[in-house]
Amino acid sequence: MKITSEVFQVGGSGFTSLEDAAIYLINAEGHAALVDAGCGTSTGKLFKNIDDCGIRPEQIEYLLITHCHFDHTGGAQTVMTRTNCQSVAHELDARYLEEGDDRVTAARWYGASMDPFMIDLKLAGDRNEINLGQRVISAIHIPGHTPGSVAYLMESDGQKVLFGQDVHGPLNESLHSNRQDYIKSLNLLISLEADILCEGHYGIFTGKEEIEDFIRSFL
Repeated sequence: MKITSEVFQVGGSGFTSLEDAAIYLINAEGHAALVDAGCGTSTGKLFKNIDDCGIRPEQIEYLLITHCHFDHTGGAQTVMTRTNCQSVAHELDARYLEEGDDRVTAARWYGASMDPFMIDLKLAGDRNEINLGQRVISAIHIPGHTPGSVAYLMESDGQKVLFGQDVHGPLNESLHSNRQDYIKSLNLLISLEADILCEGHYGIFTGKEEIEDFIRSFL
């Protein structure tokens, strides 16, 4: 599904598997990145959708992980193997992926096990920048749902596009969620005044007012 001339949804319910969180493809003049990787049970469909967008696997330079949960990261190793891309995650969530922690990654919720894998680029602090060709993507730490949740922000077609996966939560003790951090992060997302929100399970929201209303509904 085309979102802008450079941003597409290529995975998630209706695109790959029902249990997959949304997977987004960024194509910045032939330099490509994926935002999240789903559970990994439908990578054939995923790469078919990527191909339909005119992108070859070897053009994908980064796998931008929003957080460690299995419905976003179970397919990461397959994506990394097929593309030779670098994985990116915040250091506060990276440890659970590198340790293969079935509890904190929620793999158990899916009747699965998280195979450990290494994170190539560990983000630290509140904000980082990633260069994709000539384009800069901002990685913004939004803890709460998980300790190391990250939103990615870029400009495309003159609009601010925010990849804010799992704005809705949930919050759960076994996931190391933190309600106070979560509320602070939701207010931070509102302050970014994005024109397009690409969410993990609720779809695409357009317009500052619609995006703010959606985020505020979880406050």
